[in-house]
Parts: sequence; C-alpha cells; structure tokens
Amino acid sequence: MADRMNVCRDGQPIYDIVMDTSFSGLKDEAMGLSLKDHKICIVTDSNVAKLYLEEVTAILSECCKKVSVYVFSAGEENKNLDTVKRLYEHLILEHFDRRDMLAALGGGVVGDLCGFAAATYLRGVGFFQIPTTLLSQVDSSIGGKTGVDFDAYKNMVGAFHMPRFVYTNLSTLLTLSNEQFSSGMGEVIKHGLIKDKEYYQWLKDSREGIGARDLTLCQKMVFESNRIKKQVVEMDPTEQGERALLNFGHTLGHAVEKLKDFTMLHGHCVGLGCIAAGYISYKRGMITEEEFRDLRSVFDAYGLPVTVDGLTWDEVHTAAKSDKKMDAGVVKFILLRSMGNAYVDRTVSSDEMKEGFDCIGGHKE
Repeated sequence: MADRMNVCRDGQPIYDIVMDTSFSGLKDEAMGLSLKDHKICIVTDSNVAKLYLEEVTAILSECCKKVSVYVFSAGEENKNLDTVKRLYEHLILEHFDRRDMLAALGGGVVGDLCGFAAATYLRGVGFFQIPTTLLSQVDSSIGGKTGVDFDAYKNMVGAFHMPRFVYTNLSTLLTLSNEQFSSGMGEVIKHGLIKDKEYYQWLKDSREGIGARDLTLCQKMVFESNRIKKQVVEMDPTEQGERALLNFGHTLGHAVEKLKDFTMLHGHCVGLGCIAAGYISYKRGMITEEEFRDLRSVFDAYGLPVTVDGLTWDEVHTAAKSDKKMDAGVVKFILLRSMGNAYVDRTVSSDEMKEGFDCIGGHKE
C-alpha cells in the first residue's frame, strides 16, 4: 500500500512524496502535471539506465508529447559543471522550453545534478524526482537542495529548487549492493540521532529485518526518515538555522570524502563524521560513554566503516575549513545535546575536532 506525505512551505502545500513498492503509481503522478502537450527529459546515469530506464520511459511516454533521455556516466566524479553543460546542450537541441520538464531517475548524484540543471536552464523549469537508492530516498530527493561539485569542493555550486513530486519505488532497494545500502543507512541513522531517539531505538531493534531488506520495514524506515527531514525543511527551507541540523556528521565527513577523492560513498563518510561528532559530544559530557559506544556500534552493525586510514589531521583540518558550511570563518559544528537532540555549535575548537578525527582515524578509542 502506498504512503503519501505532503511537503509545505510557509504553510502552503508544495509537493507530495509518494512511497510504493513498484512504479505502478508513477503514471498518475505524472499525469497530474498536465504535460500532454509538453516534453519530459529523463536524466539518469549509466548504472540506473540498465535497470529502470526502459520501464520508466514507457510509463512517462503515456503522460507527455515526447520523452527525451540524457544518460551520463555513473559516479560522483561526474557530478560537475561539465556534465551540466552537456545536459544544457541536449535540452537546447531537443528544443526544451519552460513548460517542459526534467525527471531525475537515480541516486543522489542524478537528483542533485538534474535538480541544479532544472533550476538554472531558462532560469528554471520544473522537475520531479524518482530516487532509486536508499540515500536519495531518505535524503537528497527531499527538500529542494540541488548542486554539483566544483573541482574538489563538494556541492559548492547549487540552488534551492523544489521538485513537483517525489516518487519512491521501494523495490529498487533490492537491486542495491550491500555497500550502497549501508551508505544510505548513514543518513537514516543520522535522522534518529538528531531528532528522534525512539526512531533511533527502532532502527537498532529492526536491524536484522532492515538488513535483509524487508520492504515493509524499509517502507516504514523511509517514511520516518522523510517525516523527520520534511519537518526540518518546512521550518527552514533555505538553511538559515534549523536545517543545519541535517549536517550532523557532514563537517568532517565531507573533508574525508574530498580527501579520499570521492572513492568512499557519501553515507559512509557521513557515518564517520557522526561518530566523530558523537565523540566530541561525549567528551563535552552531553552524552555518556555508553551512549557514544552504542552510537558507533549501530553504524558498525549496519555495515558502515567506523575508521578511515591514510589521512592526516592537518589535511582534514584544512579541508574542513574550506567547506561551504563555514559561517564568517567559524565552523558550524552539529553536536548532540542528548541522543535524538542535536544543535548547532560554533565553539568547537580545532583541538576538539582533532580528538573527533582521532576517534575515527584509528589513533585512539
């Protein structure tokens, strides 16, 4: 049975998130966009195209005048302005105008890049999200943040551009590698840690079933993570305050991701950053040592790495200071006041950050 959740802005409904276990409801959602006389460009990557492009193209072809397809090579290294430039050229050659629409079919890289292109092509065209990875279903497809990497700087160029709808087919989780699934769990566990202690406990209790990809449990998990992200986004749609809580684990996580040349998955890096931030929270006396060790064990139980090799503190520190989350030269660090209760802290010292990094860098417990 499908679940539906509405996302609002300033109290007004903006778009729906639909969660089902097939693509059977996608046609109805697309038909609601009144595109019979207009075009849709499906943007996807080379991995996802092999799995779902044919089925989704057939469905959307019934909802519009013409379906065009743009496929780029899979991988974070292709989430850049060069790929966007080639997408712009494709849209121009296909005579896409402001009433036509883009469809992001894939994971976070596809969604971020397609959303950014939609936000900037002809000063903005509509798009919708069809997320196919756990990471994109619980995080990147929700909330309207779009962007691409610039050189080695992650998501440094971007825009806020809300989708017309998000259609999540939970059965796509069954085709993910264990590594990709565990990467998505990095963001899922983060949601419980920052906003909902009971959800965090449920994730611990449900580990076996979720790990086996029981779709009933996975649908509940995606729904709850979407609920948390939706609430935060509605309170702070353009990241002026509350939405920064979603960056728990990202300060050091992004530094690790960049220094590893994006060879580590985003959710794995976020998980490492969450452990580091949890350690700082423990050292400040806000969570107990037992709670910190439990936090780390949950990431480990879901198959995420809990240490990283080959990095020095100096290079991590430099990378963290160049992150876009800096505010007037001060690092905005997200810490836990208690389990399920995060806050923004601007007083985390370099020494504290080093302690957090040492915890995941394998130098000490």
